[in-house]
Amino acid sequence: LPQRLASLAASAQEETWQTRQQLQAQRQEMTRLQEELSRARQDGERWASALQRAQREALEREATRGAEQARQQELIRDMKGRLLELLREKDALWQKTEGIDSPMPSPVPRDPGLCARCHKDFRLLSRRYNCSRLCQGKVCHTCSVDMGKHGRCCLICYQQRHPQAT
Repeated sequence: LPQRLASLAASAQEETWQTRQQLQAQRQEMTRLQEELSRARQDGERWASALQRAQREALEREATRGAEQARQQELIRDMKGRLLELLREKDALWQKTEGIDSPMPSPVPRDPGLCARCHKDFRLLSRRYNCSRLCQGKVCHTCSVDMGKHGRCCLICYQQRHPQAT
């Protein structure tokens, strides 16, 4: 019996030692896992912080892009307005200068019985005047201007001589 008790005690000691070894291995594994968990949490916090920073930067870029787009749209609107102003100004200038570059007075028509400008027939009540300026054409009362003691001249010759009258 004492041998059996000794052998049971040795066997119990062996089991205790193995259990302690397993417990120590499990404690080491648990410590390693806790360290991994701690590192994973730190990594998670760093990633969350990086994500928040990236989201803030994206929002700032979007706001900047929106402001830039608004400025560009305002610039386009201003440019369109200026273009319309320039077109109106061009049209006004064109209308002012329309008669300036008119050709020299046309030559006298072959038929001496017609006005050189409006081609109206000269009749008894429609008097013919000789242009006393450049063209020397025959014009009616409507197509001529009284130059006082210098006689009458056609409208085109008068406009060429007096451009401010237009």
